[in-house]
Amino acid sequence: MNQTPGIRQDHKHESVLLEGAVDALVQRPDGLYLDGTFGRGGHSRAILDRLSDQGRLVAIDRDPDALAAAADIEDSRFSIARATFADLGEVARQQGVHGKLSGILLDVGVSSPQLDDASRGFSFMRDGPLDMRMDPDSGISAAQWIAETSEREMADVFKRLGEERFARRLARAVVTQRKEAPITRTVELAELLKTAHPAWEKGRHPATRAFQAIRIHLNDELGQLERALEAALEALAPDGRLVVISFHSLEDRLVKRFIRDKSRGDQHLPRHMPLREDQIRRDMAPVGKAIRPDDQETGFNVRARSAVMRVARKLGQES
Repeated sequence: MNQTPGIRQDHKHESVLLEGAVDALVQRPDGLYLDGTFGRGGHSRAILDRLSDQGRLVAIDRDPDALAAAADIEDSRFSIARATFADLGEVARQQGVHGKLSGILLDVGVSSPQLDDASRGFSFMRDGPLDMRMDPDSGISAAQWIAETSEREMADVFKRLGEERFARRLARAVVTQRKEAPITRTVELAELLKTAHPAWEKGRHPATRAFQAIRIHLNDELGQLERALEAALEALAPDGRLVVISFHSLEDRLVKRFIRDKSRGDQHLPRHMPLREDQIRRDMAPVGKAIRPDDQETGFNVRARSAVMRVARKLGQES
């Protein structure tokens, strides 16, 4: 779909792993649930379809466009708060559901409508202001970061968060160019990175990793995810489900490690302390293996290709 720069339009959004995520999440139709990443509401609407009249869903998003989309849901079982998913514990307390949730869903990363809206500045494929903030009312824009960040820090972000092999070379090109004129547009930055990149990967734009790194850094996506996982464990009721869909290897590693560590129990006990297996406290148990979209889903939604879903259950006795 063609889009005029600066004019917002509605964007079709296909929720990834929709049925699988809701199947894994909703074990009790009368339960309390939290969607930590409302987006455009695909998962939330599917969850509501599974709930009984006694069920309830609390949603969270920091994007004002997401909150505007949520206004279309007229359902007494549904409420939404403007917050980051790292603050889900606080939201759950405000809603009176902390420690009582039957399930929490996190669909992390940037959403398709955010990528498709040129005015948000996430995509190198569409010309727009270089912004990339999930909450446009908070933090600094990508243009500001590009203008102010040292070459060394920029290279570190490109390498660490974008896994970009030529991070130093790309950072040097950006710093050299900004001395001539400010870099304020997405396509302008993309073309600069494209020219500076010495080894293009087949099927991947040479600016992909750097754009991804800037977005993750500006929105503190990995830090947000780490805090959200810990908060989710506390907010769940015993036997409650945590379902996380990630789209990046760094995110998935965090989720995998979190579930693994919480499933193993306390690893800091003295090595030779005599404990029976049933005396080791374990907070979570994985539910099945990692799930990826099938060929049918990736066929009609190319952005689903990198998705990974992991599910875990909180252990403990229900009160």
